[in-house]
Amino acid sequence: MKTISAVLMLLLLAGCASGPRIDTSYSSTGHDSRAQFIILHYTSTDLPRSLQLLSGRDVSSHYLIAESPATIYRLVDENRRAWHAGESEWNGRTWLNATSIGIELVNRGYVESADGRRLWYPYSEEQIDALVVLLKDIMARHDLKPGAIIGHSDIAPQRKVDPGPLFPWKRLAEEGLLPWPDADAVAAERMRYASAGLPTIAWFQDALAAQGYRVPRHGHLDDETRNVIAAFQMKYRPARFDGEPDAETAAMLQVLGNQAGR
Repeated sequence: MKTISAVLMLLLLAGCASGPRIDTSYSSTGHDSRAQFIILHYTSTDLPRSLQLLSGRDVSSHYLIAESPATIYRLVDENRRAWHAGESEWNGRTWLNATSIGIELVNRGYVESADGRRLWYPYSEEQIDALVVLLKDIMARHDLKPGAIIGHSDIAPQRKVDPGPLFPWKRLAEEGLLPWPDADAVAAERMRYASAGLPTIAWFQDALAAQGYRVPRHGHLDDETRNVIAAFQMKYRPARFDGEPDAETAAMLQVLGNQAGR
């Protein structure tokens, strides 16, 4: 009798361990991917230190791409949340770790020169080639549209500058991975703004917010607004990203808005 009771108890425990019985004969079409954005970073250090940091408990990323050879390391499964974005916002969504895939590129970022200038480290062509392949694969699997790829400096412009001014955003645009302002249209709009005068600061703030940036909306050119303008310029006009609202920046914002139908 004791033996039979013991067997029944083991069977009961085995049933509990396997979890509840779930009917999967129906499925909904009302869903999409957890991942809505892909966020690009640089590591600010070399490969061994990058692997050490990203394999620990404090910070993580779904992928890490080395310089040469451009090995792609998967550090966190895409279905899991990695800790790479921190306090962040884009298109009204906040704390983007929950809705993004993070990709770190091994790159030292910059060093300060003797006169206080930042000297930025370039990315290897091999590394960017590997990134493009990875991005196309992720976007296809998660059904993401062009524009879903953003930089850490886009989502946290008050505290981050990566992936920096030497990151080749235009190359990604040429691969069909993100929108890019038409050069002829930008030239025409720039001439118009140069002759007619710049829009108001409130206009710049509204246009940047329409792109996705978190930006003040009070109509004043404060440090926060300058940082957001600089982040936008670093992406679309990396030759000069001083945070000053000028005719070319206005033209790029106008053309991007027109292309998006705004």
